[in-house]
Amino acid sequence: MRLATSMAAVDSFHLLYREVARTCHNHVEFLAVVGALYTAKKGLCILYDCYSLMRLHVTLCLHSRRDLVQQYGEWAVVTGATNSIGRAYAEELAKCGMNIILICNKRQELHSMSEAIAGNYGVNTSFIDVDLSRGQEVYLAVKEALRDLDIGILVNHAGVYDEFPESLVEAAEDKVWEILHVNVAAAVVMAHLVVPGMVQKKRGAVVNVISGSIGKSDAQTAASRAYVETFSRQLGCEVSSSGVFVQCLTPLCVGGKRPSSCGFLPLFAPSPDVYARHAVRTLGASTRTTGYWAHALQLLACRWIPGWLCRSVGRLSQQ
Repeated sequence: MRLATSMAAVDSFHLLYREVARTCHNHVEFLAVVGALYTAKKGLCILYDCYSLMRLHVTLCLHSRRDLVQQYGEWAVVTGATNSIGRAYAEELAKCGMNIILICNKRQELHSMSEAIAGNYGVNTSFIDVDLSRGQEVYLAVKEALRDLDIGILVNHAGVYDEFPESLVEAAEDKVWEILHVNVAAAVVMAHLVVPGMVQKKRGAVVNVISGSIGKSDAQTAASRAYVETFSRQLGCEVSSSGVFVQCLTPLCVGGKRPSSCGFLPLFAPSPDVYARHAVRTLGASTRTTGYWAHALQLLACRWIPGWLCRSVGRLSQQ
C-alpha cells in the first residue's frame, strides 16, 4: 500500500513537472522580455547613479573657486567648531575669504583656533563660548553676538555621538537630554536665529552635518539623525524660493590628520581637511550628500552589492 502511494506521488510530481515545463516553454519569449527589461532598468539606474556622482564630485573639481562672500554673505557661523570636521570646515570657509564665528564650550581651544584662522587666512574671527546642551538659556548670548551681522552660512556641526552607544533603557536621563538639546534642538534654534535674516537678504546657506552616520548607534541618537535629515529637507522646501540653500551633509568615516589613522582603506577615510575641501565644493550643488566622492561611491556600491559583502568591507576599512 505504501509503495503504491509512493509511486502515485512520483507520477504526480513528474506530471506536474511536465506541465510546468510546457507552460514555461510556451512563455519563454515573454519571460525573456521581462528579464531583459528588468536588466535594462537596473543598468540605467546604475548609469544614472554614476552620472550623478561624476557630476557632483568630478565636474565641480574642474570649476574655479567660487566667491562665497558674494554668493552668500560675509560671515559663517560654525557650531561644534573644535571637532575635526567642524574645525576643518571653518578653515576651508576662511580660505574662501569668509569671516568666521566659532561656537563651542571649549573656551581655550576656541581662542587659539580663532587666532590661528585669523592669522593664517587674514579674515575676521570671533567665538562664542556656550554649552548647547544647557538648552534655551544659552541662545540669548548667541542671538546677541550675531545681531546686525551679515550671516551668509550656518554650519550646524554640534552633535553628541558616543563610540560605545547605550540603549535607551541603560542611558542616563541627563544623557538623553544632552542628545535632544545638542543633536536636535541646536540645529533648529540656530536656524531659527539666522534664517530669517537670510530670507530677508534673499541669500544664504544652512549646512546640517550628521556625523557618525555609520556604525552602531542607540535608538535616541539614530532618531536624532533622522530628525535633522527631515528638518533639512522640509526647511529647504520652505526657504528655497527665497534664495536660501539648505544642505544635509552625511559623512561616513573621516580619519585623523595622519594617513596611518585612516585604517585599511585610507582613500575611504580622508583627513578632515581633505573632506572639508570636497564638502565645501558641493555647497549649492546638492541638498543631500556625503560631501566626499569616495563616500558617495561607498553608498553607491552598497545599493548594488550584497549587504554581507558591504559589511565585510566596512569592517576591514575600520581596522
